[in-house]
Parts: sequence; structure tokens; C-alpha cells
Amino acid sequence: MDILEGRFAGYPSQEKVASLLVENGIRVSDGKAYCGAVELGDSAIGRACGVDRRVVRATLERISSTPSLDTIFSKLRCTLSMADLAPEIGCSSIVITPTDSTMPGILADITSVLYRAGISVRQAMVDDTGNNDAAVLLVVVYGKIPSDVIPELRACRGVSSILIK
Repeated sequence: MDILEGRFAGYPSQEKVASLLVENGIRVSDGKAYCGAVELGDSAIGRACGVDRRVVRATLERISSTPSLDTIFSKLRCTLSMADLAPEIGCSSIVITPTDSTMPGILADITSVLYRAGISVRQAMVDDTGNNDAAVLLVVVYGKIPSDVIPELRACRGVSSILIK
């Protein structure tokens, strides 16, 4: 993960904890971890990472006492993704894997196709934790996606694959 690169060199367990925090948008403030306003316990984070709670405690303290880390981790926020619950709320989700996540215009092309088809977007977000190979664009739309729109979405520049849910 490029935002953590080199910041936990020699501390692989702490890097594991820091990666989980970033991937889940868990904010660190004054040596404590938060998901929104909810404080998370060291043991729970440790179980999720497969490390001892003391490693979590050391990681949180290190983050809070290191200005360059504190600047990053104090600004993290968790975000609701409607992609998995789309069918339950009468929506469809589109998961787009880009050929190159740094290519400009992928979202613009996808939303242009949806606009021309009269499909309204409920949510669009890029899930990118810093690993360009794992980045995906998630688009949740109202209703079902007509089958004739799918080839147009696949033909958009920068699209490697599309999964419709």
C-alpha cells in the first residue's frame, strides 16, 4: 500500500495493523481507533489482523506520536458502500475493474453511458486502498440495468471487466 510504504519497515505486524486501519477507514486519534464515533478495542482489531492486542496498542501509539503518520490516520473515515445491498433496496450495482486505475475519464465515460440510457446513479465510488492493481469502481444505480447497456459499458475506455449484481 503506497501511503504506508516504508513507514513500518522492520515491523511487519504493525504494518498489518496499519493496513487494516487504512483499508477500513479506521481513524486514529490520541492513540485510540475509531470507526466514525465508535471507539474500537485493541483486542477486536488484533483478532481481525491476527496479531496480539499489544501489537495493536504499540501501532496506535506509534501512529499518534509520529506526526507524519498522525496526519494520515487522523483523517481516515469509513464510508458506506451500497454495492452489496443494492438488490435489497431495488438497485443494481456495477463493479468495474480498470485496465489502469490512473487513467482519467473512466467514471465520466461510465456515467455518460448510464445518462444516455436514462439510468440514475445512486452512488459511485472508487475502492482504491493504494494498490492500483486492486482498484475498482463501484456504481449503484436505481432499478435494473438493461442488457443492451452492458456492451456499451464494456466498451468504455479503461474498462478491463464489469460485474453486474
